[in-house]
Amino acid sequence: MKKFNIHRVLDGLTSSPSGSSGGSSGSGGGCGLGGGPGHSGGTPGTPREEIPETLTSDYFQICKTVRHGFPYLPTALAFDPVQKILAIGTRTGTIRILGRPGVDCYCQHESGAAVVQLQFLINEGALVSASSDDMLHLWNLRQKRPAILHSLKFTRERITFCHLPFQSKWLYVGTERGNTHIVNIESFILSGYVIMWNKAIELSTKTHPGPVVHLSDSPRDEGKLLIGYEDGTVVLWDLRSKRADLRLYYDEAIHSIGWHHEGKQFMCSHSDGSLTLWNLRSPSRPFQIIIPHGKIQRDGKKAESCKPILKVEYKTCKNSEPFIIFSGGLSYDKPWRRPSLTIMHGKAITVLEMDHPIVDFLTLCETPYPNEFQEPYAVVVLLEKDLIVVDLTQSNFPIFENPYPMDIHESPVTCTEYLADCPPDLIPVLYSVGAKHKKQGYSSKEWPISGGAWNLGAQTYPEIIITGHADGSIKFWDASCMTLQMLYKLKTSKVFEKQKAEGKPTAEIVEDDPFAVQLMYWCPESRIFCVAGASAYVIVYRFSKHEVSAEVSSLEVRLQSEIEDIISPEAEMIPPFPDASSQLPSLKDLSGSTNTMTSVGTVKDSIPCLSVKTRPLRMPPGYQADLVIQLVWAEGEPPQPITSLAANSAYGLVAFGNCNGLAVVDFMQKTTLLSAGTADLYGSTDPYQRQPRSPRRSKQFAAGLTELSDGPVSLELERCKSPTASDHVNGHCTSPTSLGCGSGKRLSSADVTKINRRVPGKPPFRKAQSAACMEISLPVSTEENRENSFSHSRSSSVSSIDKESKETITALYFMESFVRKNDTAVSPCLWVGTGLGMVLTLSLNLPTVDELRQTEPVTASPSGTLLTLKGAVLTFACLDCTGTLIHPPYEAWRDPKNNTEDSERARKRKLVMHSPSSSQDMAEHQFAIVCSEKQAKVFSLPSQACLYVHNITDTSFLLRADVVALCSSVCLSCFCANGHIMILSLPSLRHLLDVNYLPVMDMRIARTFCFTNEGQALYLGSPTEIQRLTFSQEMCDNLQDMLGVLFTPVETPEAQYRGFLKGLFGGTGGTLDREELFGEATAGKASRSLAQHIPGSGGVEGVKGAAGSAIGELARARIALDERGQKLGELDEKTARMMASAESLSKHAHEVMLKYKDKKWYQF
Repeated sequence: MKKFNIHRVLDGLTSSPSGSSGGSSGSGGGCGLGGGPGHSGGTPGTPREEIPETLTSDYFQICKTVRHGFPYLPTALAFDPVQKILAIGTRTGTIRILGRPGVDCYCQHESGAAVVQLQFLINEGALVSASSDDMLHLWNLRQKRPAILHSLKFTRERITFCHLPFQSKWLYVGTERGNTHIVNIESFILSGYVIMWNKAIELSTKTHPGPVVHLSDSPRDEGKLLIGYEDGTVVLWDLRSKRADLRLYYDEAIHSIGWHHEGKQFMCSHSDGSLTLWNLRSPSRPFQIIIPHGKIQRDGKKAESCKPILKVEYKTCKNSEPFIIFSGGLSYDKPWRRPSLTIMHGKAITVLEMDHPIVDFLTLCETPYPNEFQEPYAVVVLLEKDLIVVDLTQSNFPIFENPYPMDIHESPVTCTEYLADCPPDLIPVLYSVGAKHKKQGYSSKEWPISGGAWNLGAQTYPEIIITGHADGSIKFWDASCMTLQMLYKLKTSKVFEKQKAEGKPTAEIVEDDPFAVQLMYWCPESRIFCVAGASAYVIVYRFSKHEVSAEVSSLEVRLQSEIEDIISPEAEMIPPFPDASSQLPSLKDLSGSTNTMTSVGTVKDSIPCLSVKTRPLRMPPGYQADLVIQLVWAEGEPPQPITSLAANSAYGLVAFGNCNGLAVVDFMQKTTLLSAGTADLYGSTDPYQRQPRSPRRSKQFAAGLTELSDGPVSLELERCKSPTASDHVNGHCTSPTSLGCGSGKRLSSADVTKINRRVPGKPPFRKAQSAACMEISLPVSTEENRENSFSHSRSSSVSSIDKESKETITALYFMESFVRKNDTAVSPCLWVGTGLGMVLTLSLNLPTVDELRQTEPVTASPSGTLLTLKGAVLTFACLDCTGTLIHPPYEAWRDPKNNTEDSERARKRKLVMHSPSSSQDMAEHQFAIVCSEKQAKVFSLPSQACLYVHNITDTSFLLRADVVALCSSVCLSCFCANGHIMILSLPSLRHLLDVNYLPVMDMRIARTFCFTNEGQALYLGSPTEIQRLTFSQEMCDNLQDMLGVLFTPVETPEAQYRGFLKGLFGGTGGTLDREELFGEATAGKASRSLAQHIPGSGGVEGVKGAAGSAIGELARARIALDERGQKLGELDEKTARMMASAESLSKHAHEVMLKYKDKKWYQF
């Protein structure tokens, strides 16, 4: 039954007195210039019926699409040698299945338990996973989104090892108690056949052998099962006679076992770094003991012990020596050695050092049959933070070039941007400049993990994702068609000098990551790119296809608030706006102490955090630095982090702000147009009572008056942690605007002294946080506590400024609009949003003739316009009178270093103006969309009347809001801290979608969540993975066509013919009828209390991924029929070939018979 939305009915009541147009909001109001929804606000000729809104709730649906990047915290690895697909399990309960480029599937265990082991049903389109909560799951891979068919929960014992023989439906499960159970894969029911540990070992053994660490059937006889126990005991169990054939003992713990393909010998790896080779004919002791990395003692003693060899694989070759591949085993006397994989081939020993610890590895072989020459050709090595594949066919063992985006986390991601439906020429251009910097030395062979199938699908528009990183690097990714490939990498740190020794003025930088990217602004049409870094700088980049060597221009900007950020207890006695100099005597000794900043050191002033290189720089093709703007220290106080950034190529301006104020810079003339505190932007319209800032404020706090700071030093120290230190959840979530500048507070000098005392040479200000590992607080208590923890004051009250927050510049937007009330024409302007919900406009005075742009001065001045909202302003947008989104003007890109053009023509810019319309009727008014943390408002311009207001949330706050294009219309997309994704129509702000998508468990999600056109969004799902999603119904419907296929019909290779004599004298035990041994008729039923069967919900996907059971059964039957038809077709072909062969044989036999029919025996 479809739910009836009463809010749509209420939207039609234009005379409603409520201040909210959405059901999720509480009390309305807060609008000083307009009324509730539909309130015209006195704007003539703008009834809401004139703007038809085409978007309805039927256009929207939320679903995850794809996940890119390296699986976070990997634990297990598996490979299907026939289908050629790879599976990776993680500690968070996720499974990533990879095939050819484009085939990348993400699955999640509902319990979130760590994946212990993975086993493919080779060439069957299924996967078994064992998790740390002692559950086995059977995944169906014959659908684009795998689902669980069966689960089995062990209630008495813990699972330690699993083994599934090739072409068998019986899974061996080893447990922590040392027992081995057998599970039927088809029914997922436990067999009554159990190998108890006390029957496997000798009766005279007095100690428990430990958990089962290895299970495998003999390549020579599948009726023999090799069981390895942790204490060094190995048992070869005869499944038919239910007794141990032989037992082997070694005095070192076993970690893994590998068979020789003939089944006569096997190799064990041990905890002392040794490898032992055993022969089944002499099980009393190993016939060979090797300690590959141990020092050989001169006196003939045993080589010294080494680190444990965690895994060994013993693979044979027909035409060369066998490969012995193992991880670990390095000497203890070289602790600095990196984790390594050792490859022993004959007498050659190659040690491959890795950048990260090895989690697991697998050797890829030509055959799936264990009793044939294995012929290994590659090794897949799963590291903690990387996946590499080594080519074994070449003597130098090169690695394959990884086609998957596994290096997103090469440096922690600090911010992201997502652009869908961008100009189509960008991707080829970025690829061409990025391809020149690719690494060399990869294997010339094709990527061996080549399973599955993938096509382009219906969505073919270009998409680009940009990631900013803690080391200052920026990566551009091609995200088209549900894939992710790196296009181009930009290193912003190259324009700065290397850090000097401590004590120098420029060494006072943000601790570990001074170049961490905090904000990015990209204009894809003009290719202007701006970056704001952690050390309070902005770099403006221009794109060029040609290499250049030039000096980088730099500007230093002083941005200092002249208003006290903390109102002292004596504030009541101070006049509202006293002269700063008159306050010096009264503030000389506020605490009764005479300590000053001179005891710490010289007061820093007008010094930037970093030094820009003064020599000419060689800049390769791509983005080249045009201007570096740095904020400087002011009277001993470091520059505060930049909280907002915007640029416009048509105007040639870049604007940025922080908690102190706003700066506007002309990057064409390389001059500063405006550098003002937030209070100065108001002028006479300032609604707040502010206390002036004392020039000697820093000195009087050095006395140790920490009780006035209301902010313990430990808080600032906590924020100075490295972004890569941990991924910690604190318990409460703070509004991002209150975190922007240390919760709106600056460290007092006393706090500075304490920090410097504890950490010598470290700067007192906060380090750039990594989005992947930033510490946050989340709502965990009542709504009242949640509101208090999110933000100290989000009210738009104009009575006084909150004592604990400064007015941060939170949003900036260049546009052609009506600057002042009742203007008759649009003009260039800059919209400014603050953390207290105030919206101001700056008028930009540009030369009327573009030829004078390089010489005539440009001015930026406050216009006096003032609008108010509740909560910090997040985003702006502008619609024309038809409801169409107005894009800011831009300069069309032209390569500035192209010398083939005429010099006069090269100087002339091509400006593209996105005015609403050339007709006077259409340009009469605009709609300004302003969204804050708490509410969204639509203002009519130039009257500045509030037409619509929507109180989005009262118990939480918005983390991200974007105006995006969808289905030839626009909407406002919002992501809330409580996990809700909301879509509002424009301009009426009607609710179109409100889904509780995911709780914000850490600041990583909050900092990286972003919306884009065509109903798409992304966020950092883990420190190493990007999760993409869509809120478009059309894309959800087409998603099945866009995803890769995991299972493709492949004929299982036939086993090699062993020959008559080998089959007769090879000593094999023949074929094992496991059904007869393990079936209920022979083995009986297992104890019900031992394991519980849980049927899964997974089946074949329906039309929309959630079809009814009947449709699912029909789809499953159809697939089964298709497979059966295919097999029948193959059988028909084989039958036809056999008939033709038989006919040919009959013909030849008849000819021979005719030839020798009349001959006597002595004539032959």
